[in-house]
Amino acid sequence: MATREFGREERVGSELQRELALLLRDEVRDPRLNQVTIQEVRVVRDLSHARVFFTVMDRDQARKTEQVLNKAAGFLRRRLGERVIMRTVPQLHFEYDHSLEDGLRLSALIDQAVADIGPASSSPDTNEED
Repeated sequence: MATREFGREERVGSELQRELALLLRDEVRDPRLNQVTIQEVRVVRDLSHARVFFTVMDRDQARKTEQVLNKAAGFLRRRLGERVIMRTVPQLHFEYDHSLEDGLRLSALIDQAVADIGPASSSPDTNEED
């Protein structure tokens, strides 16, 4: 069974992620976008649209940051077109990435469950005298 190679969508998404991160760092002057991190870019098969997942330091600002990024999508797409060699650059759709928060919440739940179990890790049903 052969391992799956990166497909065209993954390669394009990876390149767009890299370039968007550089654009946000070097060319976007909006102070509301200073703390944005591009987590992942998922491109559809025909490369016409891309979902851009981002995180921001202050998650209370996530909704506002998403609106600002979606307003700036045209500018970012145009700048990507100048930097990336592609026939057409996908339309960008920015979405806040909740996966980090979900991971932290699950980790806290696991820690709480382990703490609730306590030091008695062996159940009373196990009997070594058999």
